[in-house]
Amino acid sequence: MAEYPVAYNGSATGTGGDSLTEDLNIYYSSGDIAWVIVSTALVLLMIPGVGFFYSGLARRKSALSLLWLSIMSVGIVSFQWFFWGYSLAFSHTAGKYIGDLSNFGFKGVLGAPSVGSAKVPDLLFAVFQGMFACITVALAVGAVAERGRMLPCMVFSFVWSTIIYDPIACWTWNSSGWVANLGGLDYAGGTPVHIASGCTALAYSLMLGKRRGHGTHELNYRPHNVTHVVIGTVFLWVGWFGFNAGSALSANLRAVMAAVVTNLAAAVGGVTWCILDYRLERKWSTVGFCSGVIAGLVAITPASGFVTPWASFIFGVVGAVACNYATKLKYVIKVDDALDIFAVHGIGGLVGNLLTGLFAADYIAHLDGSTTIDGGWINHNYIQLAYQLADSVTGMAYSFFGSCIILFIINLIPGLSLRAPEEDEIMGIDDAEIGEFAYDYVEITRDVISAANSESGENASKRSLTPTGNETTIEAKA
Repeated sequence: MAEYPVAYNGSATGTGGDSLTEDLNIYYSSGDIAWVIVSTALVLLMIPGVGFFYSGLARRKSALSLLWLSIMSVGIVSFQWFFWGYSLAFSHTAGKYIGDLSNFGFKGVLGAPSVGSAKVPDLLFAVFQGMFACITVALAVGAVAERGRMLPCMVFSFVWSTIIYDPIACWTWNSSGWVANLGGLDYAGGTPVHIASGCTALAYSLMLGKRRGHGTHELNYRPHNVTHVVIGTVFLWVGWFGFNAGSALSANLRAVMAAVVTNLAAAVGGVTWCILDYRLERKWSTVGFCSGVIAGLVAITPASGFVTPWASFIFGVVGAVACNYATKLKYVIKVDDALDIFAVHGIGGLVGNLLTGLFAADYIAHLDGSTTIDGGWINHNYIQLAYQLADSVTGMAYSFFGSCIILFIINLIPGLSLRAPEEDEIMGIDDAEIGEFAYDYVEITRDVISAANSESGENASKRSLTPTGNETTIEAKA
């Protein structure tokens, strides 16, 4: 009997063989398969982490809607990925910019070696990459915070995945893609995940318009639940091990190195951001530390399979500094990016891509025993920075302008207007769009207010329902 694994014999077109007559497992290491399955679950864990992070930053009257959007992205994009997304991104017969429909509905997706790596089969690569597609949408749609409607966002998620994400994933990670052939280095999603989601969030924020009371004291509020921000950060930090180390698509030293540099960049990024905020307010901000952790993770993502531990320290520091200062950009361009998605993911992804061009090392990439690259500046391959810049600028332009066009068209369709009515924004998106709340005392508050209104008349009603951006006195007592 053959030992695992053996060289794939190329039998059977598409599926990798007939499972009734041959053992398709012999071409793969069970350890590799086990690691990538675990990594898939870790990336899935990141998606509610995004929801908790965003929810904690928002006001409580719209907190549940952001959690809802994060888990709904899994539902919508998982179907889209099965339907045609995987085929458009990773079909074996793809072109330079997008794949074909040869794997429509996962047709033929089974035991043949995947486009991503011959060490894992198509089926495993498909479910692993499907989680990347889901979390990218979850990151982007946080832009609807506190003023966007749910139904148009759901439609946008499906269309955007098809028109924006799948082509970028194809040209970056498919061996037929133009960036892959150019020589661009993107290990785990600097452009397809972070630049794409950040620029899409900026486009969504622009097309939605500013929240009611933007620029006034009404929006001068603190994150309503910092505990949720911490919980979201922990989910993301843990899940990012699967996100980056899992992208080795094998249980090997390259995966281990990716885990090491991911953790170090996150830690350094958190401390750096916290210190930057301390210099201004003389307070050790919890939200600041969490934001820095995410900035460090974003920056190291495209480089995690290419750089040394000492370089990851630089990624953490530079990523946190760049993203921290980028949070001021929204005031310059006058776009209400409520959760600073563009600042952290768009700018963080750009910084990570460019630093990859400087610090990518050929011997780190070859830790998997097979990958060969020319490296970056430390290998005297100076043209690599130009490749990284071309990839980044193209991804930014395509995702931003493409998203604007998609949103513009959706907004013209009857029943799919992007923006919630003003009265719904005042009441809160949770109540208006979902009918459920993140906290049970909101229901109690409504009963107390109703009773107070009945006893005190119209004037009491107006006083109790006046929006302030925070809770009324009655809410606090309830």
